[in-house]
Amino acid sequence: MESLPKSRTEPDGSAVIRVLSYNIRSMRDDTAALARVITACDPDLVLIQEAPRFFRWRKKLARLARAANLVILTGGATAAGPAILCNLRATVERTEDVLLPLTPGLHRRGFATAVVRFGGARVGVLSCHLSLQTDERHEQGGMLLDRLAGLGVEHAVAGGDLNERPGGRTFRRMAEDLQDCWATAPWGSEYTSTPADPHQRIDALFATEGIEVLGCGVPLGLPGVTETDLRAATDHLPVLAALRVPAS
Repeated sequence: MESLPKSRTEPDGSAVIRVLSYNIRSMRDDTAALARVITACDPDLVLIQEAPRFFRWRKKLARLARAANLVILTGGATAAGPAILCNLRATVERTEDVLLPLTPGLHRRGFATAVVRFGGARVGVLSCHLSLQTDERHEQGGMLLDRLAGLGVEHAVAGGDLNERPGGRTFRRMAEDLQDCWATAPWGSEYTSTPADPHQRIDALFATEGIEVLGCGVPLGLPGVTETDLRAATDHLPVLAALRVPAS
């Protein structure tokens, strides 16, 4: 497997960053395996779904961040599950957790959002976990695009568990407005669900047009990422992308 570019800041101020999206199932599985997978991916940003939301959730998320040499940027229970972790390369401008309208009888959803800088590159970031219900999911896809546009930055990245395959209307709606990073520059493996039987892509990373996608996919075969750890860590496979963000 060809290697994914490493993070760096270019002389012109642009930045190559690694972004990981990962549904961690509230850390109910093997947290040590989860931390090993994240660490091996060497990400600058981690877009988490199903972060711990209940008793001592901040402490649990902080323990994972520390084990992976990262810090909590935003999210968790305050965003109904999505969270963002980052490394110390990131200069944080602002963060906001957004709760979405609640449909009676369905799970509360939200977005974790931030604006960060790497060198001269400024980038908006959004982590999401969309509804299992088709119509609500489609509405949330529209809210995501609006929220991304509302961050007020030229370049942005969104990722998460879409609960939908690429042929679905919400996935298609997002891919029309944004670059589907796997489709743009496939690397690694495609399917994210399930670790024991990968047969569908329901987790994805998206980037705005000005960002160059250098490679994106499930990091199977990446040094330090083992199938044993991927199966033990959680019930989804992670998506890793290397992106070149122009200087702002």
